[in-house]
Amino acid sequence: MTRRADRLFQIVQILRGRRLTTAALLAERLGVSERTVYRDIRDLSLSGVPVEGEAGSGYRLLAGYDLPPLMLTTKESEALIAAIRLLKTWGGEALSQSLESAQEKMLAILPEARRRQAEQTRLFAPDLGAHRYAKTHFDVIHQAVSNQQVLQLHYQDESGQVTWREVLPLGLFFWGSAGCWWPGANCAMITAIFASIVAWR
Repeated sequence: MTRRADRLFQIVQILRGRRLTTAALLAERLGVSERTVYRDIRDLSLSGVPVEGEAGSGYRLLAGYDLPPLMLTTKESEALIAAIRLLKTWGGEALSQSLESAQEKMLAILPEARRRQAEQTRLFAPDLGAHRYAKTHFDVIHQAVSNQQVLQLHYQDESGQVTWREVLPLGLFFWGSAGCWWPGANCAMITAIFASIVAWR
């Protein structure tokens, strides 16, 4: 089940694209009960969203209604699109999917003219050889950082000796000049902070 705020947003988006939508169809699309849909429709109406219709016949939005625009300037919208494109290229697969979803939501509630401008942003972040395994490593480390989980990894020292290390990742740091992420981590075995490179190249 989606979070309530996301669910209400989805209901508005579904109703915007159809003439008449039944509670049963909304419930199926959202993975909730029809009773929950009725409650959500009521809450949307009370908040000022012009939902027409009634239980049993279906619902639709009043013609011409649009969500209140985000208070974003053209430059702010362009900056967000550029940042999303960068992280979609240099981040992990899971992060990329979340960014794609966030971008769709942002564009959906921008006024039409501003949405077109944002989509036509001439700032790009092409993938110049980012390895899929590195993106997978990013997702694993990112999840470990978020959940404060310990990771086990191979560590090779300057002499070439390989040992197992248990580390607690503290954060991921991107070094643009090197084109790689450095996860800072606390290693209990050496009681110090060290970096393990996850290179994109």
